[in-house]
Amino acid sequence: MSFSRTLQQKLQPIWRKNHSHPFVTGMGDGTLEKEAFRYFMIQDYLYLKEYARLFAMGTMKARTLKTMGEFVDLLQSTLNEEMQLHRDYSARLDITEEELEQAEAAPVTLAYTRYMLHEGQNGGLAELTAALLPCMWSYAEIGRDLSRIPGAVEHELYGEWIRTYSDPDFLKLADWCIDLLDELSEGKPQHELDKLEEIFLTTTKFEYLFWDMAYHHKNWPV
Repeated sequence: MSFSRTLQQKLQPIWRKNHSHPFVTGMGDGTLEKEAFRYFMIQDYLYLKEYARLFAMGTMKARTLKTMGEFVDLLQSTLNEEMQLHRDYSARLDITEEELEQAEAAPVTLAYTRYMLHEGQNGGLAELTAALLPCMWSYAEIGRDLSRIPGAVEHELYGEWIRTYSDPDFLKLADWCIDLLDELSEGKPQHELDKLEEIFLTTTKFEYLFWDMAYHHKNWPV
């Protein structure tokens, strides 16, 4: 079994908690509170700004032109497709451009992005990939699973989000990241594999915290 699949299987309890979080299931059946989704889209926009920096780092750390090009594609997809999705939703959710651009990162958003950037900056390409993969991989699976729910992709509010993350082009990008982690982990000593597992587990936990933050509108104490 590949390293990535071994990780996913080993971490199934927390992995499935992400997929079954009421925020996620609420998008699928259309019962998610609109205000929770609004809060999520603002915080996710801030998250994506920092997430995009990981792809820029990946371009710098890559050893081949092919890998550099793939990271450029990931960066382009994030900046021009995922973030455009958030800007398009803003009009429907009464989020002004000023509110979106001047929003403050919530504690979980700040902690999650800083952790990924720290591991990406201080580690090699394998550590960077392990840090960013749970988000892409879980979104691809969640998008695919929600798209199979009758009527979900046609939902007036959540349908566009589901269509975006179940799109074959997004799934291909996620698959490439999975394959890259397997390639980069091959032949590494156990202590380095343990470090990659620790990073992957931590960002998987952060994924759960992010869904939970949005569902409960968690922010800084006033």
